[in-house]
Amino acid sequence: MIKKYYELKKIDLKKNHFFLLYGENEGHKKQIIEEEFKKFYSENIYHYEENEVIKNEESFFNNILSKSFFESEKLIIISRVTDKIKDIVEKLLEKKIEDFVLILNAGLLEKKSKLRSLIEKNKYTVCVPFYEDNNQTLSTLVNQFCRESKVSISQQSINLIVQKCRGDRQNLTNELEKIKNFARNKTKIKIEDILKLTNLAENYSVSELIDNCLAKNIKKTVHILNENNYSLDDCILIIRTFLVKSKRLLKLFKNIKNTKNVDDVISSFKPPIFWKDKEIIKRQIDSWSYKSIENLVFRISEIELLIKKTSNNSVNIISDFIIEQVQTASN
Repeated sequence: MIKKYYELKKIDLKKNHFFLLYGENEGHKKQIIEEEFKKFYSENIYHYEENEVIKNEESFFNNILSKSFFESEKLIIISRVTDKIKDIVEKLLEKKIEDFVLILNAGLLEKKSKLRSLIEKNKYTVCVPFYEDNNQTLSTLVNQFCRESKVSISQQSINLIVQKCRGDRQNLTNELEKIKNFARNKTKIKIEDILKLTNLAENYSVSELIDNCLAKNIKKTVHILNENNYSLDDCILIIRTFLVKSKRLLKLFKNIKNTKNVDDVISSFKPPIFWKDKEIIKRQIDSWSYKSIENLVFRISEIELLIKKTSNNSVNIISDFIIEQVQTASN
């Protein structure tokens, strides 16, 4: 069955054990998993990647089926889910196991997705879409944060935070956490404090880096890489920015298939594309094909896993990957 995210509070976890959370809003999904699921579990939370489950299916089933005398219910979270895992999910449904809750965390799933169809049509499974946040939603979250933290932030500062986070709730959450730590003994935070506290100034260089890479501007991309002394934290930000912008480009290609008019697609795109970004996005569209961007999104996910596993070499990995992409002829 299909539910809205705010309806999850009414779901009985004793009756519904399977949840598919899909969409590009990773920050919102993470928030819901923390608030509506993890708070009910203590130690028995298990995280998997889809590829890991598929490669080690027997081990995965053994973990779910095994239970010690003192063990309570398990919370199983599988990330980066696609239609490839559908057969395994069907096997789990057939077994009718009642002492665990399964969360399938997927990116964008089309209506024709077999996994999405399976979860939507079963009355004992729950399918929840997570759409991108618009600026109004993010502004509301900042204002809510200010009320709860009892701090005053100007509307100019709020607009700056929202604009620079570019629709990414996870970025917003990270920056608000820094502001919260800074504001423990303060009631008012100036815009100068916001700029110093957050990564907003650096975020722009990251955004510019990815935009130029996707536009195949080799000279500018190399210049930005050379001018910035990136850290491990920057690498995570870079790869996530790369993913967000690549997915946006993928969605633009899908819309272009229907209307054929690039200018109309860019102008009507949601969330809105800033006017100053329109020309470079046109160059990105000219530099890639739908299939090549689809492959790129998959590669980015692989690179993110790699830099998390080999943190000592993350800067070199991400730099080499960016150079590879900007030099590759994609069309």
